This record gives sequence, structure tokens and C-alpha cells, in this order.
Amino acid sequence: MTDPTGLEQARTKMTEAGVAPAAIETFTRFYHLLQSGESGLVREDDVDPLVDIPNRAELAISDDDAADALARTAMLKLNGGLGTSMGMDQAKSLLPVRVAPGSSDGAGGSAGAEPEMLTFLDIIVGQVRAAREATGARLPLLFMNSFRTRDDSLAALERYPDIAVDGLPVDFLQNREPKLLADDLTPVTWEKDPDLEWCPPGHGDLYPALHASGVVVALLKAGFRYMCVSNSDNLGATPDATIAGWFAASGAPYAAELCRKTPADVKGGQLVVRKSDGRIVQRETAQTHPDDVAVSLDATRHPFFHTNNLWFDLEALAAELERTSGVLELPLIRNDKTVDPADPSSPKVVQIESAMGAAVAVFEGATAIEVERSRFLPVKTTNDLLVLRSDVYDLTPDYRLEAQALAPLVDLDKDYYKLIDGFTQRFAAGAPSLRDADSLTVRGDWTFGSGVRAEGKAQLAGDGGTVPDGATIGPDGI
Repeated sequence: MTDPTGLEQARTKMTEAGVAPAAIETFTRFYHLLQSGESGLVREDDVDPLVDIPNRAELAISDDDAADALARTAMLKLNGGLGTSMGMDQAKSLLPVRVAPGSSDGAGGSAGAEPEMLTFLDIIVGQVRAAREATGARLPLLFMNSFRTRDDSLAALERYPDIAVDGLPVDFLQNREPKLLADDLTPVTWEKDPDLEWCPPGHGDLYPALHASGVVVALLKAGFRYMCVSNSDNLGATPDATIAGWFAASGAPYAAELCRKTPADVKGGQLVVRKSDGRIVQRETAQTHPDDVAVSLDATRHPFFHTNNLWFDLEALAAELERTSGVLELPLIRNDKTVDPADPSSPKVVQIESAMGAAVAVFEGATAIEVERSRFLPVKTTNDLLVLRSDVYDLTPDYRLEAQALAPLVDLDKDYYKLIDGFTQRFAAGAPSLRDADSLTVRGDWTFGSGVRAEGKAQLAGDGGTVPDGATIGPDGI
């Protein structure tokens, strides 16, 4: 009897772990593509730039149409990330990011009291609650959790028993899949930490997870027609009645929110037009050939990047999930890693991934809209976190982050600030003022006092030290 193939081993492992059948079939499809040498690359010669799209700032949607559309909209947050790139081992959405409105940060809180710090999750709930109160919309809030974020996130949400709507679930689980040894594509075994034998399948797992959970059907039965999906670490993706009204009027099955590039935008996916059939397709960074990277980043040719904020017509989505049994024909993304991300000497593995935004090519008539930069405020690194915690933004009573200045480019020394524990220790007295800074570059081990200000092209160099309370950092340092 011959040994089972890598695919057979992987399917058995997933079945025994209780992974949803749609996810197993999706993995199987991608495995065959991987075996055939499919790279998922989208070459520049095969596409045209996407340039002619509506702009949210120029929409003319009546208040009644906007309110009607929002009343039939649900919000879904992707909440499976652990923040491992920042050294976290729990849901990134539980990371404290802002002082609560009216807390003791000088905005009316009790004298001497510790300021209340809000997490991503707290702010998301606040945004939805405020939108409900302002518009009267039921506005369900759902989370797609992973096995490793579910318990902690649901425990945190117990503070908000009012967030559930009409018996709809508050969350559903994304799937998981085996990491594959790079040399023979068999599932890796890692006895030091068996959890590291598994990986998330990327955001494209949204579709088999929705199919397995029955969430789309439940939303339709409850009277909802549209769904806005975004990452839980993007606090800019607030409920938006104007976009909801535009999407409803468009009749499109699917829409993506795009932002105009700035010089700082060197990563992230983009939408392009496939020359062979005129369909809009998504090209992720991992799908860009090395020879095409420079032109893909050229804002004069490709002026927009993808925010990962998506809109779905739930009827169209339900029909596609039913037609495909949740196995949408998304492009493969091959991600080469080591089984232990923290140990570069551990075995090399392949992670099979897909992007949820790639479904733009699946839905005929899919479209896109240009949105303000305020709808894209992701936190992927401690650099981003410092800006979000700083006075560049004000957190309004309706839990929106309003920019008070252009966000500076922050570049902290990775040796000391990359991981959240080191970052927190060095900014224990709070984030410096960044409103007057064009950039902040820190090299060396510096601990920041309270009331520190950065101005212009601020920089710190050398071995490190302490930035005194009230100090100003400029181009020449302190």
C-alpha cells in the first residue's frame, strides 16, 4: 500500500480537526494549483490600470436613500489576527489604542484618575452604537474570529450585551489549514508547538466560512440586503450611509473602497483591469512579479490602492455561495515561510492563501469607489500604533478618529520598538505630540518622557537614552 499523498494527508488532518467541508474543498483546489506550479502572479503586460471610478466626496445621495440603505446594511469585521508581527499572542483588536472620550486625559475626566484606554473592539462597538443612535438603523455587528481570537474577543464583547441584533450571531469562525513542507508539500509536524502546524487561509477564507456558518442566509431572513466588510484593525471603516446609498443605487453585486496613493503607500493590493476580458481583478503585493513592482507602485499609472473595505449585495453573495458550495474560484497566493515565524532555522513551509478582495473578478458587474483617506487607518506595526495614539487624531464622542494634521511617517528602531512590550515600555508616559511633525525617525534605545513634541523631520540617533519630559525633538534631535 502506497503512502498517502500530501493532499490526502492534509485533507485527513483537516477533517479530523473539524474544518468545514467548503474550506477543505477550497484548500484542495488551491493545492492542485500549487502542484501545477501556479504562482498567482498578475503580470503588468496583461492588465490596464483602473482609473475611472466614482469619488465618495462627489456623490449626490439623498438623505432618505442613504438612510434606507443603511437600515438594510450589516457590518462585518475580520477579527482573526493575533498581531504576531508585534509580538502579540492574542487578538490584535484587544490592544489598547486610544484614551476614551471624556476620560482623564484633560478632556473632562476625573482629576487624578487613570485614563480609560479603549481597544479596537471598544471603539468599533462605539462607532456602531453611535450610528444606530443617529440613524435608527439596526446595523448588526458581526465578527469573523479565528480559533485563537474567539474566546478572548467574545469575553470582551460581554460588556456590550446590546450589540446583538434579532438573534443574529455575533461571530462565526474562520477556517484553518495545514502548513505544507516546501520540499514535498506534505503537512508539517512540529512537536514543539503543534499549533504552529496550522495557518489561516488568508482573507479569502471569508467565503467558505460564510457558507459554513449560514450567516448570509440568516441576514437575508432578518431583512438585510447589504454587508460592509473590513478589518478590525482599521478604525476608519465606520458605518457610512452615503456609501451604502450609492452601493444600493448602483445595483452592483460587489464594490471595493479604494484610496488614492501617497508616497508612503508602498504596500497593499490594487485593482487592475484584465486585458483578456475587461474584468476588474485584484493584484496583491505577493502577486506582483519582481520586474513589475516599480510600475505597480507608480501612482501616475496605478493611482489607487485597495483598503480591504468591501460591500456585498447579500442576495448576489448568497447565490454565488450556493452555486459554488462556498468554493469561489479565487487566485492562489503562495506564501513561503518557516514553520515557526520566530525561528528562521525551522523548516521551510508553504502557506496557501487567498485574498477576499480577489472576488471582484467573480462577481460580474463588480465596481469600486474612491474614498477619503480617513476610511483607511490600519495598524500593522508599532509605527502605525504610535501615530494612532498621538494627537494627530482626536477621538470624537461618536468614536470617529478625526485627523488634526497630516499623519507623519514614523520609523522606529525595530530592535527596540517592533514588539509591543518594548514599545509600551518606552512610551509608558504616552505618545509624543506629532501634529507638527513631517516624520519621526528613531534609532537607538530611547525612552520617552511625558509631554514630548516632535517637529519637522524629527529624528533621534545614537545609542539611546531618555527624552526628558516636555522636550522637543527636531531635525537635529533633542
